[in-house]
Amino acid sequence: MPKRSSDRRSILLLSVGHSCVDVYQGAVAALVPFFAAESHYGYAAVSGVVLAASLLSSVAQPLFGALTDRRPLPWLLPVSTLVGGAGIALSGVGGSYGLTLAFVALSGVGVAAYHPESARVARLAARRAGDGRRGLGTHRGMAWFSLGGNLGFAAAPLLVAAVVGTGGLRLTPLLALPALAGAALCLPVLRELERRRAAGEAREPVPGADDRAAFVRLSLAVVCRSVAFVGLSTFLSLFTAQRLGGGPAAGTAALVVLYAGGAVGSVLGGALADRWGRVAVARWSYLVAAVAVAGVLLVPGPALYLFVALTSAGLYVPFSLQVTLGQDYLPSRIGTASGITLGLTVSVGGLASPVIGALADATSLRTALLPLVLMPVLSWALFRTLPEPVVSEQVAPEAGTAPVAR
Repeated sequence: MPKRSSDRRSILLLSVGHSCVDVYQGAVAALVPFFAAESHYGYAAVSGVVLAASLLSSVAQPLFGALTDRRPLPWLLPVSTLVGGAGIALSGVGGSYGLTLAFVALSGVGVAAYHPESARVARLAARRAGDGRRGLGTHRGMAWFSLGGNLGFAAAPLLVAAVVGTGGLRLTPLLALPALAGAALCLPVLRELERRRAAGEAREPVPGADDRAAFVRLSLAVVCRSVAFVGLSTFLSLFTAQRLGGGPAAGTAALVVLYAGGAVGSVLGGALADRWGRVAVARWSYLVAAVAVAGVLLVPGPALYLFVALTSAGLYVPFSLQVTLGQDYLPSRIGTASGITLGLTVSVGGLASPVIGALADATSLRTALLPLVLMPVLSWALFRTLPEPVVSEQVAPEAGTAPVAR
């Protein structure tokens, strides 16, 4: 198989595998209405479930990133996929709130272990597939990798509704099936990595200078985006059911729109960045997101779904762009940058969920969600301070050769 074709195949497999992992992040929010109905948890209690998935994940992902910066650990891809699936599969049969929290936290650790190493491997494959200049290229290759995760998010409400909606929480063990498939998909990628290593082809780019100040500002923008996205997705199903009626079906439809729109947004972001630059595209996207979140909370009637779609696009267009920006701002620590920008994007926002839940219990759900409008505005303000990095495409030389500049 030609080298570039094998790299594109690896990107495809990584993208589908990414969807099999991120289905478990989407499943946490999708399970919230069922925990509330069957276990009679209040807003604060169900937000605690989201916190359990987010807390360990948000702390562990940079740690796993730092670990993979010291030494690549490709075996983490199948192992972490299985751990992420096992936690969600057991979450509905624990029999107590404490066990539910523990199993959801276990899933969060699996997700945390997956993202830094998978992002490193995907970036390498994307760079080789595009030869650094054409074809997929890094931006578009990472966009397709991110697309897989977004499709997993989008599939989660449908999967949970099909399984748990028909038989209750006792059927959550069936949710382990995507993890088994995802782990199997990782194996050809690992074999290709080993083949390239044995042939001396697994050369990584020579890292340039780190821009730590820019990376910190980018990370703060990611945190604000995460608070808006996770806070909204945690309570969107319940909020939609309250506003429109229709029970769990109306809420599930809103979550599907939120996640499926993200799949379009990620690919669109890679294409737009090729023309106008990553920083500019992300900055305008966050302005769209701020208006859209306000529309979700304030505009009455079925128009809510339109604003959910706009929110999804506004928050997801910067998704893969933030990953490659972080890697370019911190080129000597690709794993750490990936763990923070890709991992924190969908985890640290869960830390704010209990606050939103407690405020909702004390006031109303709409009142508790209104501060989320400010989060994309803060991300926009932070992106106004960021430069578009100049990327060096040198690769590390093999013995007796000079670096190749691209």
